[in-house]
Order: sequence, then C-alpha cells, then structure tokens
Amino acid sequence: MSKAVDITPIREFLSCATPPAWVNWALENPALMLVDHANCEKKAASTALNLMYRYTDHPVLLNKLSRLAREELRHFEQVIAIMGKRGIDYPQLSAARYAGGLRDQVRKQEPGRLVDTLLVGAIIEARSCERFACLVPVLDEELGAFYGSLLKSESRHFMDYLKLARQISSEEEVGERLQVLLEVERELIESPDTEFRFHSGVPAA
Repeated sequence: MSKAVDITPIREFLSCATPPAWVNWALENPALMLVDHANCEKKAASTALNLMYRYTDHPVLLNKLSRLAREELRHFEQVIAIMGKRGIDYPQLSAARYAGGLRDQVRKQEPGRLVDTLLVGAIIEARSCERFACLVPVLDEELGAFYGSLLKSESRHFMDYLKLARQISSEEEVGERLQVLLEVERELIESPDTEFRFHSGVPAA
C-alpha cells in the first residue's frame, strides 16, 4: 500500500530526512514506539478539536479538521488494538520535546497565532508521514502494512493544514514562517534525545 503513495512532496517540504539512527532506535523499542504512536494520534485529534472550538468563524477549517479528528481517532483505535493483540500495556509517558519545541515558536497574537498553529500542524503531520515511510520496509509484516496504510491519510492531513494556512494568510507570510519553523524542526530531529519517542531526535551517545 505504501508504494501507491508518493510522499516526495513531503520529503521536499521537510528540511531534513529522519536520521537512520532514529530508525534503529525505533526497532530497538517496538512497544514504546506503539505506545507513543497512540499518544500522537490522540494528541492530533485533540489539536484539531481545540482549533474547531477556538475558530468557529472559519467554516472550511471546521469541516477539514472535523474529518481529520475522526481519522486520527480511528488511527488511535487501530494502534491500541495492535497493542492489545501483542500484549503491550499502555503506560503514561512523558511528552517528547518535539511538539512543544515547535509550539514555542507560535506567535501570541492573531491572526499570526492561527497561521503558525496550522503550519506547525502541517510540519508534524509531514514528519509523521515521513517516519511511517522510513519504518514500513523494516518492520514486521503486520506493522509494516499498517504503517503503509497510514501514509495516504497522513499526507492528506499535511496538505489540509498547509492549505488552510495559505487560505488565511499570504504566500509570502507562509513562506517566511515556514522557513523559521522548519529550521527549528530540523534542529529537533537531528539533535540528541535521552528518551525514545515517535518524534524524538537521535539517541544521545
């Protein structure tokens, strides 16, 4: 299924590829990867719902993010089903620094706050999709097929967030803000982390 999805636009959008060291780290922590993946799907649905509550005067945003939230919750259900099948518990995990590091860059005043929040959403969805694609060839058959099945929806979520940002802002502003946010994202992805998470950097030596 992953072969049918061309994620070249996502790879071109991001400022760096996932380092091989992270992929190896993921393979060493399959249970932890699934637990944090479940958290990511749950957080993605929550982010979409929070935006729907905050920006009720944007009909296109409401429709796009309602659909996105439903899909993210469906993915959450699929992940916890796989965890249950494999006998993996669902403990509480500390949050990765990734999303917080990006959200620290979001401007405080509107409409910049909404523009930046949507762009951060696009970046997170793009990175998730890129990481699924990195993992598909190296996971066991069941997980590889599952992650391959997520590529299409995750790549669409990336585009949904990006299109929404472009609809409420200028191409110039979007380009300027993306340059800032993508550089921060690159630093988060390429710098060391002491704990493995789905969006962590490389393992600290």
